[in-house]
Amino acid sequence: MSAITSNKIRDDAPAPRAEKVKAITVANSNIRQPDSFASIDRGDRLQLALKRAFDIFGAACALIVLFPLLMTIALLIIIDDGGPIFFRQIRWGLKGNKITVYKFRSMRTDLCDPTGVKQTVKGDNRLTRIGAFLRKTNIDELPQLLNVIKGDMSLIGPRCHAINMRAAGMLYEELVPEYHYRHLMRPGITGLAQTRGWRGPTERPLEARARIASDIYYIRNFNLWLDVKILLGTLMSELRGGTGF
Repeated sequence: MSAITSNKIRDDAPAPRAEKVKAITVANSNIRQPDSFASIDRGDRLQLALKRAFDIFGAACALIVLFPLLMTIALLIIIDDGGPIFFRQIRWGLKGNKITVYKFRSMRTDLCDPTGVKQTVKGDNRLTRIGAFLRKTNIDELPQLLNVIKGDMSLIGPRCHAINMRAAGMLYEELVPEYHYRHLMRPGITGLAQTRGWRGPTERPLEARARIASDIYYIRNFNLWLDVKILLGTLMSELRGGTGF
């Protein structure tokens, strides 16, 4: 599969506006070849149709049930530091297209990284007070239900990565040649790799390869029952206290 090229982008732009321009520049510097995904079988169309129906129904129900919680979180973010409620970031989508992903803002406005290249670590000093809670419980990901409704994302699938995401100091596509195979399906709010414990910063090549191997396994073996098991596993994990940071 063709690798996606990348250009080096300067890291010395201090202003938030400059950071946003930098994020767009980075995203546009990774241009996939048009035929990169053309020869890959996308699997059974019936299963894909059922998966999409499950996504729309599940995301719509979740937004209705969680509406009071979402409004409360939005209010707390405003009270905490007066900044914007949402954080937007350009990430990889289906077939290597670029999508804008929504999250509740968990970091100080002046320290947000629109590129997503700098991964969040435990004790990250960029987090706000409410942001630390949102990250721990993964509540910051809930606005991505809107991405699911739009069709950019799925409830279950490979977690969407920021453009130029790195692992062990290398671009993912350089470290794992099969990396872009994971973009054959819509990215998910949660996925098989996350239920297996492969989440957070990837500081070792083994961690990165294990994560991508889980994503590729999911794509090759996905079905509605597997989605249900991953979703239930994720919910159980969050009810036990969450695994984010």
